Formats: sequence, structure tokens, C-alpha cells
Amino acid sequence: MLHFWNLWKAKGSCHKPLSFYHTVPSKNCHCWLRGIETWKGMESVKKILNGGGGLSSELTKAAIKLFPQAKLLSAYGMTETCSSLTFMTLYDPSIDGRKLQLVHQERGICVGKPAPHVELRISGDGSSHVGRILTRGPHAMLRYWQGSPPNASVSGDEVWLDTGDIGSIDESGNVWLIGRANGRIKSGGENIYPEEVERILLQHPGVDGAVVVGIPDARLTEMVVACVQIREDWQWINTSIRHSVSKQMLQMSSEILCQFCKEKNLTGFKIPKVFILRKKPFPLTTTGKIRRDQVREEAISQPQYIISNL
Repeated sequence: MLHFWNLWKAKGSCHKPLSFYHTVPSKNCHCWLRGIETWKGMESVKKILNGGGGLSSELTKAAIKLFPQAKLLSAYGMTETCSSLTFMTLYDPSIDGRKLQLVHQERGICVGKPAPHVELRISGDGSSHVGRILTRGPHAMLRYWQGSPPNASVSGDEVWLDTGDIGSIDESGNVWLIGRANGRIKSGGENIYPEEVERILLQHPGVDGAVVVGIPDARLTEMVVACVQIREDWQWINTSIRHSVSKQMLQMSSEILCQFCKEKNLTGFKIPKVFILRKKPFPLTTTGKIRRDQVREEAISQPQYIISNL
């Protein structure tokens, strides 16, 4: 995969203009939002495929502005299924009046419909349409190196590959992602998927990034904690400490974010009990995904967490 910063450098050494590239949000979001319109060759890009995470409406609009001739698609999948399982067209300039597809809703993130060769089903307890997303077909791996089998779910004589994701399939056949099964937070006997809380926080105009984790708590088993990055023109304030506040800057605080979650009708037990301001980038894997385990370890060592458990 070409990093966005080097994309047009690579273009200069090619005889033909670039017409397609594959990206992940964490790699290129800052470039898109900066809107580097002076770069040449934007009009040559005809197709952009996003993977490794959903695109926010802000990023989608930025991509369309930078690449007006490009068809923008998003894919959902995993390495064990030969990459993509579903596809969704977010924007198509060839269709007059085409509106942006709304992918972020209360029910999760819409990732589109399965590819023709892909079978998907939801495995739940029968009390809800939400459950683990299973798949089978020629795209599914047989085993890991040295014979270790993949996560599998057996239904009768049928063997399905367990993706490890939680979601649902609507009446139109669209797949909706809620979160990762192994990232689920158990707080006060309730199940909380951090991705749902993050989607709400990222809707605040002052929030630039958010990662929600569960950390040990004697009363709740796990406590919901949000690590947030704020935009440059916003200032973080602690209402329990008196300090100078710039009148030119917008204000952000734990109380403001908590109230914002309530206004967005986020269920009470899902609202973070602690908000931690993060000034450095979130740690990423080699594929550009957030390393929640590391964020969790760093959150546990923060004074805010220690004080809240005294």
C-alpha cells in the first residue's frame, strides 16, 4: 500500500497517471482534512477503496473534494477471508445527483452487502437479531501455519468461520457492524462495545480522535474510560482546578463530553466515567488499526484513573 504522502512522489516516476489506490483511515485522514488541493493529478484518480475501518462523514466529504472524479468505496473483511467480505459505494460521481451514503447510525456502521461468492450469517442467542458474524465459502482459509485451525462455529454439519465481529444484517441484506467481540467491555453486568461510544464522541466538533477502553474496577468489574484527542483550536479545562483560559479558544472538558453523550441519547451505563486527554498519537498496528491493549495499559497508569478508584 502506498502511503498518501508518497503517492504523488511515486506518480512522478510512473509513465501513466495513478487511477486507483487502496487506503485506511488512520493513514490518510490528516492529509485529506488538510485539503492539499495544490497537488497535481488528483483528477486522474478514478477509484478509491477504503478498508481497515469506517470513514466518517467528514473524511468522506474531504475525499470527494480532493478527488472529484473518483468513485469512493468501502470494504469490510479480514486476512483469514482473503480480505474483503462486503463492499459499499459511498460516492459515485458518474451518477447524477448521487448523495453520500449514510453509514454511521445508532445501530452501528453499515459496510454494505456481501460479495457474490460470500455467505454470511448472524449467530446469536435467539433473543436478538444481533450476534457474531460468521462466513463460509471458497474465500475462507483452511488453517493457520503449522495446522492451527481458525476460529470456527459448527452448526449441524456446517462449519462457519467466526470473524470475531458483532453485528446484524438488515432486511435489505446490508451488514451492520457494532464492534469486536474481544473488545467488549463488561461494566456493571452490561455489555458495552467501545466502537459505539467512539462514534458518538467523534461527532463532537472539538474531538479529533477517541479510543474507549475498559479498565479494572472493584465495583463495576470494568469502568468505561475514553482517551480523547482534541482539535488545535480547542482548549482542555479541568473544572476542579482554577487556571487561565484563553478567550480565543473553544473549551472542552469531561463534563462537556459527558453532557454531549447524553444529548446524543447514549445509554447512561455506556457514557465514559473518566475522560483522559491524549496529546500524542494513538499506537497503531502495522495495518493501521488501533492497539487498544496498549491504550488500555497507558490509561490505567493515568492519575485520573488512580484518583477515581481511591
